[in-house]
Amino acid sequence: MSLAHAVCAQTQRSLRVASLIGRYDANLPRYTSYPTAAQFTPDVGSEDWAAWLAMVPAAEAASLYVHIPFCRTLCWYCACNTRAVNRAETIKSYVDLLIDEARLAQAALGRRQRVSRLHLGGGTPNMVAVDDLDRLFAGLRQAFAFGPEAEIAAELDPSSLTRTWVRAAARNGLNRASLGVQDLSPRVQHAINRFEPFATVARAADWLWDAGVGSLNLDLMYGLPLQTRDDLLTTLDQVTTLRPARIALFGYAHVPWLKPHQRLINEADLPGPDERFAQSQAAAAYLTDAGYQAIGLDHFALPEDSLAIAARTGCLHRNFQGYTTDDAATLIGLGASSVGRTPQGYVQNHAVERDWRAAVAGGRLPVARGLALTPDDRRRAEVIERLMCDFSVRLPEIEQAHGPAPDRFAAALARLAPLVEDGLVVCADGLVSVTDLGRPFVRLVCGAFDTSLAPSAGRHGRMI
Repeated sequence: MSLAHAVCAQTQRSLRVASLIGRYDANLPRYTSYPTAAQFTPDVGSEDWAAWLAMVPAAEAASLYVHIPFCRTLCWYCACNTRAVNRAETIKSYVDLLIDEARLAQAALGRRQRVSRLHLGGGTPNMVAVDDLDRLFAGLRQAFAFGPEAEIAAELDPSSLTRTWVRAAARNGLNRASLGVQDLSPRVQHAINRFEPFATVARAADWLWDAGVGSLNLDLMYGLPLQTRDDLLTTLDQVTTLRPARIALFGYAHVPWLKPHQRLINEADLPGPDERFAQSQAAAAYLTDAGYQAIGLDHFALPEDSLAIAARTGCLHRNFQGYTTDDAATLIGLGASSVGRTPQGYVQNHAVERDWRAAVAGGRLPVARGLALTPDDRRRAEVIERLMCDFSVRLPEIEQAHGPAPDRFAAALARLAPLVEDGLVVCADGLVSVTDLGRPFVRLVCGAFDTSLAPSAGRHGRMI
């Protein structure tokens, strides 16, 4: 192909993609679960969660998620359940109640359940003082049985991290860490109220490696206010010198109707959908050229990392932390707003910290809402997970595992017809396969199988 023909083909593809974005970009869930948290209701409560925990088999390993809803300062882009706190006593008393909640879960389980994974999220887990961190781990180990092979991970803020904290966490078993970077452009950082030069990130990485934390993940974002492709690529130029095992590249979700502090961001500074798409594609091309394997929609991993291996072998999963190798059927969430899951359904703790504290102090599992899963929910959940992880799913295999869908997915396939016509997906002999062109639109493909999408559309960020 001549250079002129190549340029023409690229121009035509760009025009086609721009047309598809204009037609299909919409507010859609990230599908870290199905049904999504938007469908949880108060009809499921503490008693249901206790009953479901009592049904967890003793021989199965569970996963733990512990939410720390505190930060030194509030980043304006953040959509997490967190708040700025500077009083040590507030965090100390929160840790006390986390330990109490772990005991409540242990009582419902009827044993010290074996745990294969622990994830400390937030917020900023490294806001917890070293003494309180030691107490938290001691309390968790009294309530649950951690094997020597357990993965213990934490989301960390490099700007507030200390070497002393890293050493304490490593002493307690930390072996995987995620550092929040987002973007290193000073202009972008000022627009989102988050300030950390590359030297701060590199220093945090050095501390973690020196302490024996063997796996490093970096979290980046595109679509931030004032951000350009050059900003994102310059950030990648710097952070890839650290050679992290994994990089997550999330699209900023501007949802000020859900997170009022996002109103501090000037919407006129946000890149439009075409620029957001261009940023994501430029970053993906950079990372694959740098030797990273693309994982699902927005993750990248070195080929030897377990996440990349799981993706290549069809063992990748998706949960509320994103793409994962975690195949545990039970997730026990501790802390305000944490989500838990068993095969029977989902629960979510009180998001308002005051309510969570009152429930735990009163000796109750602090569940505010949830959802009991139906057979059709489980069936569609597996379809959506395989699409998000593998970009394809064989519907007959899903029906073999879960029984036929009531309409044998006829309604979903009908909703996919326009996407088939536009070359985003191929449907043949029960195989639904997302094309290379359609991969950025995979959430739209998943939406075709989502029977409860329309009522909750306003709760989600943009797809592109």
